[in-house]
Amino acid sequence: MEALYHQTNKQVHEVQCHMGRLETSDKQSIHLVENEIQARIDKSFSNLERLEILYSKEPPNKRQNAKLRVDQLKYDVQHLQTALRNFQQRRYAHEQQEREREELMTRTYTTNDSATTIPIDETLQFNSSLHNAHRGMDELLGSGTSILEGLRDQRKTLKGAQKKILDVANMLGLSNTVMRLIEKRAFQDKAIMIAGMVVTCVIMFLVVKYLT
Repeated sequence: MEALYHQTNKQVHEVQCHMGRLETSDKQSIHLVENEIQARIDKSFSNLERLEILYSKEPPNKRQNAKLRVDQLKYDVQHLQTALRNFQQRRYAHEQQEREREELMTRTYTTNDSATTIPIDETLQFNSSLHNAHRGMDELLGSGTSILEGLRDQRKTLKGAQKKILDVANMLGLSNTVMRLIEKRAFQDKAIMIAGMVVTCVIMFLVVKYLT
């Protein structure tokens, strides 16, 4: 296990040294350097798989220490793999930008070139859509304002009608009181008239009976 561990550790240091060559290599040799580094990383991962099997067979008093050493070595290899992939992604993005820049510089435009007319038409259409959207929002806000004003007017009208209804109700209450007083007075007058007629009849009867 010790021999394989030191071999793998040596490979890790070699990969670290080769990583520095990535920044200085030209376009023709960069792929060769990347392939060489990837091959060394793959070999290190293969060795780590064997080391994980071997340290499990170590005596219990050495197993924990062996596991820590293998885990640290595995972390270093994974870190190198991530660094290589990040470099490749940056290189791919840079190459893509260079290709697009070259295509842009070498492209020739004419008055009927669809590559120039289509973006302009799309921009005009987009601006027109925005203008229509703003106008629609303004109309919507105007309609909302009109509705609120109409509700305020209706509220004022309802308040006025309520006030008039209360006034009429008060007047009707007063009229009912007056009518009851009139009816009561008419009843009293009728009773007085009947009583007077009865008294007059009695007097006339007495006069006729005793004086004639």
